[in-house]
Amino acid sequence: MPGMDSFTAIAPLIFIFAIMYFLLIRPQQQRMKQLKSMIDNVRRGDTVITAGGLVGKVVKAPAADDPEITVEIADNVQVKVVKATLSEVRSKSQPVDTKAEAGK
Repeated sequence: MPGMDSFTAIAPLIFIFAIMYFLLIRPQQQRMKQLKSMIDNVRRGDTVITAGGLVGKVVKAPAADDPEITVEIADNVQVKVVKATLSEVRSKSQPVDTKAEAGK
């Protein structure tokens, strides 16, 4: 059967793509969706980390459609940060990850 030969040749490629999708692509999409949700729901008092590595506390978080927030990075030092540059948001009630801190 000529049709069966072409399927057996393509089957490993389909199998590899399925593995790549479930192990790499899908988890990354879920992480991006979760990060977007956290950024959209950032509020005053949350600790944020920017893509540049600045860690600070949100002082002013205006309406959800505003692309900027005000972050305090030191005592009496406030900077405006574009929400899209946030790489992590830790809410006030969220405990600090002790495993990540111990590895640093």
